[in-house]
Amino acid sequence: MKTPYPLKFQPEFKERVWGGRALEGFGLTLPDGHIGEGWMIGDHPNGTTKVVNGDLAGLGLDEIRTEFGAEWLGSKGCSDKNGRFPLLIKLLDCNDDLSIQVHPNDTYEALPDGELGKTEMWYVLDAKPDAKIIYGLKENVSREMFAKCIEENNIIEHLHYVSVQAGDTFYIPAGTVHALCAGVVVAEIQQNSDTTYRLYDYDRPGLDGKPRELHIEHSLNVIAYEGAGASHMKANSAPPNHWLTLADSPYFIVEKGIVDGAWSLTTTPESFVILTICEGSGFLQWADQSLTIQAGECILLPANLGTYSLHGNCTVLRSIANS
Repeated sequence: MKTPYPLKFQPEFKERVWGGRALEGFGLTLPDGHIGEGWMIGDHPNGTTKVVNGDLAGLGLDEIRTEFGAEWLGSKGCSDKNGRFPLLIKLLDCNDDLSIQVHPNDTYEALPDGELGKTEMWYVLDAKPDAKIIYGLKENVSREMFAKCIEENNIIEHLHYVSVQAGDTFYIPAGTVHALCAGVVVAEIQQNSDTTYRLYDYDRPGLDGKPRELHIEHSLNVIAYEGAGASHMKANSAPPNHWLTLADSPYFIVEKGIVDGAWSLTTTPESFVILTICEGSGFLQWADQSLTIQAGECILLPANLGTYSLHGNCTVLRSIANS
């Protein structure tokens, strides 16, 4: 039996029409092109990350799941619906506006086979002074009203814009109309899904020079017109070496911690832990071993790792499965 240890992965990078090169600022080596997404930890047909450290180097997260199962990933470490790892962890560079979009929930009848719904959350890592996001509809917008405004090409007037700064956190349940806009870099923790329904894409060409597909009927079907429970908060006030809860959803719990010195922690049998290093650096210690950590890295701690500690000066997100 392999001894559990913290796992680092090779990210899967995705070129997007709205992407840029900002992820290089985290020391990541990007392929050529407009890189919008780094899938940092993923177990999905559209992107599965592979371990780069230790005895399991070269294995994909899907292989880790198959070989070690709940012992390493925890009793909540595999989706009841499709058997895969339940979360997908990304870094996003929004050099341009993303499409205005919405995601379905797990019960939407038209979901692709084996696909989950997509509830997600964003933690803003960096934002230009005038950066904004689209976050929900304005009040009292019905399906009929919204369908008409789409038909008349004036969707923008029914959308809610929010100014953003580094440290802002947004919880985005399935059914919430949303879009990241130009000038932000975010960490995204989401259900393990790649299903997005686009409402509007600014009439621009995609990477192939052709307009990207819109999904109007699916979007109108899955929008939560009365609200899905979206919430946001300023997350700059976390005390050192204490967890501040950013999102507590049916699918994941995400907390923020500011490491100052040494911080002793432990995993539990219920779930793996994913640490996303937002800024700063330090090291992670377990048993008689240690691993350096720095901004831009995501590390998976097996559920059976047990006691570990964080050292240095850095800001960390801790994500666990919740179903």
